[in-house]
Amino acid sequence: MSRANHETQGDRERTLQRATTWLLDEQNEAGWWWGHMYTNVTLDAEDLWLRELYGTRTPELTEAVAHWIRDEQRDDGTWATFPGGPGELSTTIEAYLTLRLAGDSPDAPHMAKAAAFCRDSGGVEQSRMATRIWLAVFGLWPWEDLPVLPPEIMLVPPRATLAVPSFSGWSRIALIPLAIARARRPVHPLPFDVAELCGGVPRPAPDHPTFSVENAFVRVNDLLAHYERRPLKRIRALSQRRAENWIVDHQEVDGTWLGVHLLSVFCLLGLWAAGYPQHHPVVRKAFDGLRRFEVWDDGDDGPRRRMECVTGPVWDTSLAVIALTDAGVDPGHPALRTAASWLLGEEVSNRGDWTLRRPGLAASGWSFSFDNDIFPDCDDTSTVVAALRRVAGASPADRAALDGACGRGSGWLVGMQSRNGGWASYDADNNSAIVGKLPFCDFGEATDPPSADVTAHVLEALAGELPAGHPTLRRGAEWLLREQEHDGAWFGRWGANYVYGTSAAIVALTAIGVPADARAVARGLEWLCQHQNDDGGWGEDLRSYHDERWRGRGVSTPSQTAWVLMACHAAGYPVEDERVRRGIDWLVGNQRPDGTWAEDVYTGTGFPGDFYMGYPMYRQIFPTMALGRYLAGAGRSSTVMAT
Repeated sequence: MSRANHETQGDRERTLQRATTWLLDEQNEAGWWWGHMYTNVTLDAEDLWLRELYGTRTPELTEAVAHWIRDEQRDDGTWATFPGGPGELSTTIEAYLTLRLAGDSPDAPHMAKAAAFCRDSGGVEQSRMATRIWLAVFGLWPWEDLPVLPPEIMLVPPRATLAVPSFSGWSRIALIPLAIARARRPVHPLPFDVAELCGGVPRPAPDHPTFSVENAFVRVNDLLAHYERRPLKRIRALSQRRAENWIVDHQEVDGTWLGVHLLSVFCLLGLWAAGYPQHHPVVRKAFDGLRRFEVWDDGDDGPRRRMECVTGPVWDTSLAVIALTDAGVDPGHPALRTAASWLLGEEVSNRGDWTLRRPGLAASGWSFSFDNDIFPDCDDTSTVVAALRRVAGASPADRAALDGACGRGSGWLVGMQSRNGGWASYDADNNSAIVGKLPFCDFGEATDPPSADVTAHVLEALAGELPAGHPTLRRGAEWLLREQEHDGAWFGRWGANYVYGTSAAIVALTAIGVPADARAVARGLEWLCQHQNDDGGWGEDLRSYHDERWRGRGVSTPSQTAWVLMACHAAGYPVEDERVRRGIDWLVGNQRPDGTWAEDVYTGTGFPGDFYMGYPMYRQIFPTMALGRYLAGAGRSSTVMAT
């Protein structure tokens, strides 16, 4: 090895050493890793509004929230759904209303700029459904102008097209409490209005083809509006009771719903509309649960508070275990055993909503958050199974516990495969093309169909659990191959975007035995390599979800660069390959002295086109994985990461 090559290899090993040391130091003594996620200010706004309704809003909290929201405003007066993204109307309206509640004058320059943007973008008339529901709650929008979603939906037979099980897990949790609020039409007036946000042009009447599903729903909505004026009292009372009971029954151990902040706020809004007081046990428990989402820091003008959208210690921990073992940490290292022990304790033993489609399947799986037992998901379960397989038990009993959990988890994953061969997040066969066309559903996805990235992660995990050629693997691979797009890429449902989906698909297909020179894999690799940036890294802007011009394009990021490098490694690209070398050099050159990488953009997706998330652990975990896999193949000293 030449002196230059020796120095290059040394730089890479030191980069990996620093990254691994940082990860080990960040582990909680209980065994988990958890990075506080970022999203947009609508969470902060709606959380404060909820406390206004329940009478728990304080001046100190209001100012801390307002401080955060002011700091997030951009120079053009707007707020966006992700850093660097365009101003977004509903987000800006909600931020503005919150600052009005905090006492900011509409004549203040920062407020006037925001209001001008809202008016120029069509005003509150063009805002999304959830925003207008909140405006109706505060007497700033007429309830009658909102689409109808009657609580009588609770009485629809479970197997009917528009029954509650036809909606995704997250949609159920949102729509049921909002149906209660829409039916009761409560008003909590504020001492001001927001006329300055109105665009002056009514929402245009829907103009769908005469024989379309959308047009049929518009006509049904007109009929339901007539029913809403004089509903059948006994039927309405029964349906509202069932809706309230459903909400209460689906409250998690930690007081939240699905471990998601926004869904928990919606449920509390529905319970408030139903008359539940602040001191009710369910409400009190929920507010206790909301505390876990709080993130406080010190701003220039005092304390600031923001809200996480969701806590993800199971996801972060399982990925961290995989990263550390990729980096060469001994499988019996105390940090890994502690993490495995914590993960074992997080296995779900309850029979949750997934049994609506899979009633005979034995309970197992893992959820995203700390104490959520109703909604395990396939993505977390696959990463936990893969992580646990990497850990060495301290005793035969420990190994048996790990094997048992992996067996139950993989069995649950096999049972959650949809009929078309793919895997979704929370449900199986939840892919109705009709429910998402309801007028009430204008934000996010109303169903939970299989996605390429979740399917890829499950296949990658099951490749180590099932024999080669197993029908489950074959059907999953066939579905994944059908989903490849015209240019060789795969769509990324839960990560940004085609870079995420394509990298995951390549890793999975090669894991189950598809050769790297197979046409689908080769096309995917070619697409990735074509989108390498001039600086050697990879990145993709979140605008690619609705603008083809951003497809595979964006500023280089540590996580996205690592995703591509892992795909190249899975396909057998050597470290000497020019594209691989440049990608590794980008990671080495952009590491900070403390062993971390900076990632100021979001690379996580909640709802494509609508809601995005920044995962602080991604910038650390995935580069550690990629460097570990490549350095292991390049003759790295086996003692570098052994302790």
